[in-house]
Amino acid sequence: MRSRYAAFALGNAGYLLATWHPATRPVELPLDPAQDFLLLKVLATHENGDSATVEFAARSRVGQRTQELHEVSRFVRVDGRWFYVDGMGT
Repeated sequence: MRSRYAAFALGNAGYLLATWHPATRPVELPLDPAQDFLLLKVLATHENGDSATVEFAARSRVGQRTQELHEVSRFVRVDGRWFYVDGMGT
């Protein structure tokens, strides 16, 4: 989760797509270069074999508008690597 947050903050769409499970990965991922990422709080994690969830809150700003995303993300491990599957906002 932290590496994906850092990739969002750095605008590294290639890394984000590479760590996204092929079953749910979009063809492209347009990122807003004006979006500043301010904070990531990992609130809870749960691992069960090759499946895991991460609950987090992330704060960002575009111009003067601050926003917060609160999500529970699902991950799966394939051949020893973790991939983001999807997330549900709370």
